[in-house]
Amino acid sequence: MKEHINSFVLGASIVFGCYLLYCGIDNYAHKDRFVSVKGLAEREVLADRVVWPLSFNEVGNNMNQLYELIDTKQRTIVNFLKENGIKDEEITVSAPSVLDRLAQQWTQDNIRERYQTSCTITVISSDVPKIMSIMKMQQELLKKGVAIGGNSYENQTEYQYTNLNSLKPEMIEEATRNARQVAEKFAQDADCDLGSIKNASQGQFSINEEYTTPHIKKIRVVTTIDYYLK
Repeated sequence: MKEHINSFVLGASIVFGCYLLYCGIDNYAHKDRFVSVKGLAEREVLADRVVWPLSFNEVGNNMNQLYELIDTKQRTIVNFLKENGIKDEEITVSAPSVLDRLAQQWTQDNIRERYQTSCTITVISSDVPKIMSIMKMQQELLKKGVAIGGNSYENQTEYQYTNLNSLKPEMIEEATRNARQVAEKFAQDADCDLGSIKNASQGQFSINEEYTTPHIKKIRVVTTIDYYLK
Protein backbone atom coordinates (compact mmCIF):
# COMPACT_ATOMS: atom_id res chain seq x y z
CA MET A 1 0.00 0.00 0.00
CA LYS A 2 2.81 2.36 0.93
CA GLU A 3 4.53 1.65 -2.40
CA HIS A 4 1.33 2.58 -4.28
CA ILE A 5 1.10 5.87 -2.40
CA ASN A 6 4.74 6.67 -3.14
CA SER A 7 4.21 5.85 -6.80
CA PHE A 8 1.14 8.09 -6.90
CA VAL A 9 2.97 10.99 -5.27
CA LEU A 10 5.93 10.53 -7.62
CA GLY A 11 3.65 10.44 -10.67
CA ALA A 12 1.74 13.51 -9.53
CA SER A 13 4.99 15.35 -8.94
CA ILE A 14 6.21 14.50 -12.43
CA VAL A 15 2.91 15.66 -13.97
CA PHE A 16 2.94 18.88 -11.96
CA GLY A 17 6.58 19.48 -12.84
CA CYS A 18 5.85 18.96 -16.52
CA TYR A 19 2.96 21.42 -16.26
CA LEU A 20 5.19 24.06 -14.69
CA LEU A 21 7.82 23.42 -17.35
CA TYR A 22 5.20 23.81 -20.06
CA CYS A 23 3.94 27.07 -18.55
CA GLY A 24 7.47 28.36 -18.31
CA ILE A 25 8.24 27.47 -21.91
CA ASP A 26 4.93 28.96 -23.06
CA ASN A 27 5.53 32.20 -21.16
CA TYR A 28 9.03 32.44 -22.55
CA ALA A 29 7.86 31.73 -26.06
CA HIS A 30 5.20 34.42 -25.84
CA LYS A 31 6.98 36.95 -23.71
CA ASP A 32 7.40 39.23 -26.74
CA ARG A 33 3.78 39.05 -27.78
CA PHE A 34 2.52 42.60 -27.43
CA VAL A 35 0.52 45.24 -29.24
CA SER A 36 1.62 48.86 -29.67
CA VAL A 37 -1.22 51.38 -29.72
CA LYS A 38 -1.60 55.15 -29.71
CA GLY A 39 -4.06 57.25 -27.75
CA LEU A 40 -5.07 60.77 -28.73
CA ALA A 41 -6.41 63.69 -26.70
CA GLU A 42 -7.30 67.11 -28.14
CA ARG A 43 -8.56 70.39 -26.76
CA GLU A 44 -9.56 73.69 -28.37
CA VAL A 45 -8.93 76.73 -26.20
CA LEU A 46 -8.81 80.50 -26.52
CA ALA A 47 -5.49 82.31 -26.21
CA ASP A 48 -4.99 83.90 -22.79
CA ARG A 49 -2.18 86.31 -23.75
CA VAL A 50 -1.66 88.60 -26.71
CA VAL A 51 1.41 90.50 -27.91
CA TRP A 52 0.38 93.33 -30.23
CA PRO A 53 3.12 95.43 -31.84
CA LEU A 54 2.16 98.76 -33.41
CA SER A 55 4.92 99.96 -35.74
CA PHE A 56 5.37 102.97 -37.99
CA ASN A 57 8.14 104.34 -40.19
CA GLU A 58 9.28 107.88 -40.87
CA VAL A 59 11.87 109.42 -43.18
CA GLY A 60 13.54 112.84 -43.22
CA ASN A 61 16.74 114.80 -43.59
CA ASN A 62 16.70 116.77 -40.34
CA MET A 63 17.32 114.48 -37.38
CA ASN A 64 15.93 116.88 -34.78
CA GLN A 65 12.72 117.39 -36.69
CA LEU A 66 12.47 113.66 -37.28
CA TYR A 67 12.71 112.89 -33.56
CA GLU A 68 10.05 115.48 -32.79
CA LEU A 69 7.76 113.84 -35.31
CA ILE A 70 8.45 110.41 -33.85
CA ASP A 71 7.77 111.64 -30.32
CA THR A 72 4.47 113.18 -31.38
CA LYS A 73 3.29 109.98 -33.09
CA GLN A 74 4.37 107.81 -30.17
CA ARG A 75 2.35 109.95 -27.77
CA THR A 76 -0.60 109.80 -30.16
CA ILE A 77 -0.52 106.00 -30.18
CA VAL A 78 -0.08 105.71 -26.41
CA ASN A 79 -2.97 108.10 -25.77
CA PHE A 80 -5.15 106.13 -28.17
CA LEU A 81 -4.36 102.91 -26.31
CA LYS A 82 -5.02 104.42 -22.87
CA GLU A 83 -8.28 106.03 -23.98
CA ASN A 84 -9.49 102.55 -24.91
CA GLY A 85 -8.70 100.98 -21.56
CA ILE A 86 -5.16 99.67 -21.96
CA LYS A 87 -3.09 100.08 -18.79
CA ASP A 88 0.35 101.67 -18.53
CA GLU A 89 1.96 98.38 -17.50
CA GLU A 90 0.62 96.74 -20.66
CA ILE A 91 2.39 99.24 -22.95
CA THR A 92 6.08 99.17 -23.90
CA VAL A 93 7.62 101.93 -26.00
CA SER A 94 10.83 100.83 -27.71
CA ALA A 95 13.60 103.20 -28.75
CA PRO A 96 13.41 104.06 -32.47
CA SER A 97 15.93 102.53 -34.84
CA VAL A 98 17.56 104.89 -37.35
CA LEU A 99 19.03 104.00 -40.73
CA ASP A 100 21.36 106.44 -42.51
CA ARG A 101 20.74 105.62 -46.13
CA LEU A 102 23.77 107.53 -47.39
CA ALA A 103 26.05 105.50 -45.13
CA GLN A 104 25.05 102.21 -46.74
CA GLN A 105 27.44 100.35 -49.03
CA TRP A 106 24.89 100.31 -51.83
CA THR A 107 23.13 103.67 -52.11
CA GLN A 108 20.62 104.74 -54.75
CA ASP A 109 21.25 108.05 -56.48
CA ASN A 110 17.65 109.26 -56.18
CA ILE A 111 17.38 109.23 -52.35
CA ARG A 112 15.54 112.33 -51.15
CA GLU A 113 15.35 111.59 -47.42
CA ARG A 114 18.60 110.58 -45.77
CA TYR A 115 17.27 109.08 -42.53
CA GLN A 116 14.73 106.28 -42.11
CA THR A 117 13.37 105.47 -38.67
CA SER A 118 11.32 102.53 -37.42
CA CYS A 119 9.36 102.71 -34.16
CA THR A 120 7.39 100.07 -32.29
CA ILE A 121 4.99 100.29 -29.38
CA THR A 122 4.06 96.88 -27.99
CA VAL A 123 0.95 95.94 -26.05
CA ILE A 124 1.11 92.77 -23.93
CA SER A 125 -2.14 91.83 -22.24
CA SER A 126 -4.09 88.88 -20.87
CA ASP A 127 -7.38 90.51 -21.86
CA VAL A 128 -7.41 89.08 -25.37
CA PRO A 129 -11.02 89.97 -26.31
CA LYS A 130 -10.47 93.63 -25.35
CA ILE A 131 -7.28 93.89 -27.41
CA MET A 132 -8.94 92.27 -30.41
CA SER A 133 -11.76 94.81 -30.27
CA ILE A 134 -9.25 97.71 -30.10
CA MET A 135 -7.38 96.31 -33.10
CA LYS A 136 -10.49 96.89 -35.16
CA MET A 137 -10.33 100.59 -34.28
CA GLN A 138 -6.89 101.24 -35.77
CA GLN A 139 -8.44 103.45 -38.45
CA GLU A 140 -8.83 106.05 -35.70
CA LEU A 141 -5.04 106.42 -35.74
CA LEU A 142 -5.12 107.12 -39.47
CA LYS A 143 -7.43 110.07 -38.79
CA LYS A 144 -4.76 111.38 -36.42
CA GLY A 145 -1.99 111.05 -38.98
CA VAL A 146 -0.45 107.76 -37.80
CA ALA A 147 -0.19 104.90 -40.30
CA ILE A 148 0.52 101.58 -38.59
CA GLY A 149 2.62 99.31 -40.78
CA GLY A 150 6.25 98.24 -41.01
CA ASN A 151 7.58 94.75 -41.54
CA SER A 152 4.57 92.43 -41.52
CA TYR A 153 6.61 89.39 -40.44
CA GLU A 154 8.55 90.94 -37.56
CA ASN A 155 5.54 92.83 -36.27
CA GLN A 156 2.86 90.16 -36.38
CA THR A 157 0.42 89.97 -33.52
CA GLU A 158 1.14 86.89 -31.43
CA TYR A 159 -1.52 84.96 -29.53
CA GLN A 160 -0.33 82.65 -26.76
CA TYR A 161 -1.78 80.06 -24.42
CA THR A 162 0.07 79.97 -21.10
CA ASN A 163 -2.05 77.59 -19.02
CA LEU A 164 -1.01 74.29 -20.60
CA ASN A 165 0.11 72.68 -17.32
CA SER A 166 -3.46 72.77 -15.99
CA LEU A 167 -4.65 70.68 -18.96
CA LYS A 168 -1.85 68.13 -19.04
CA PRO A 169 -3.12 65.66 -16.36
CA GLU A 170 -6.60 65.21 -17.79
CA MET A 171 -5.37 65.08 -21.38
CA ILE A 172 -2.77 62.43 -20.57
CA GLU A 173 -5.44 60.44 -18.72
CA GLU A 174 -7.79 60.67 -21.70
CA ALA A 175 -5.08 59.69 -24.19
CA THR A 176 -4.09 56.71 -22.03
CA ARG A 177 -7.71 55.61 -21.72
CA ASN A 178 -8.20 55.84 -25.48
CA ALA A 179 -5.04 53.80 -26.06
CA ARG A 180 -6.29 51.03 -23.77
CA GLN A 181 -9.64 50.90 -25.57
CA VAL A 182 -7.82 50.39 -28.86
CA ALA A 183 -5.63 47.69 -27.32
CA GLU A 184 -8.63 45.88 -25.83
CA LYS A 185 -10.38 45.85 -29.20
CA PHE A 186 -7.24 44.48 -30.84
CA ALA A 187 -6.91 41.74 -28.20
CA GLN A 188 -10.58 40.83 -28.62
CA ASP A 189 -10.21 40.52 -32.39
CA ALA A 190 -7.06 38.43 -31.91
CA ASP A 191 -8.88 36.13 -29.45
CA CYS A 192 -6.47 36.78 -26.60
CA ASP A 193 -6.36 38.68 -23.35
CA LEU A 194 -4.76 42.05 -22.73
CA GLY A 195 -1.91 41.98 -20.25
CA SER A 196 0.03 44.62 -18.40
CA ILE A 197 1.88 47.58 -19.88
CA LYS A 198 5.28 46.79 -21.36
CA ASN A 199 6.33 50.30 -22.34
CA ALA A 200 4.66 53.70 -22.35
CA SER A 201 5.59 57.01 -23.95
CA GLN A 202 3.64 60.17 -23.22
CA GLY A 203 4.62 62.03 -26.36
CA GLN A 204 4.92 65.78 -26.87
CA PHE A 205 2.17 68.34 -26.43
CA SER A 206 1.64 70.50 -29.50
CA ILE A 207 -0.17 73.82 -29.78
CA ASN A 208 -1.33 74.79 -33.26
CA GLU A 209 -3.60 77.38 -34.80
CA GLU A 210 -5.39 78.19 -38.02
CA TYR A 211 -4.10 81.11 -40.05
CA THR A 212 -7.51 82.79 -40.05
CA THR A 213 -8.15 82.28 -36.31
CA PRO A 214 -4.77 82.55 -34.53
CA HIS A 215 -6.48 83.31 -31.19
CA ILE A 216 -7.97 79.80 -31.13
CA LYS A 217 -5.42 77.18 -30.12
CA LYS A 218 -5.63 73.46 -30.79
CA ILE A 219 -3.77 71.42 -28.19
CA ARG A 220 -2.88 67.83 -28.97
CA VAL A 221 -1.02 64.98 -27.28
CA VAL A 222 -0.45 61.39 -28.45
CA THR A 223 0.59 58.60 -26.09
CA THR A 224 2.19 55.37 -27.29
CA ILE A 225 1.69 52.29 -25.10
CA ASP A 226 2.81 48.68 -25.56
CA TYR A 227 0.57 46.05 -23.92
CA TYR A 228 1.46 42.39 -23.43
CA LEU A 229 -0.93 39.90 -25.00
CA LYS A 230 -1.82 36.70 -23.13
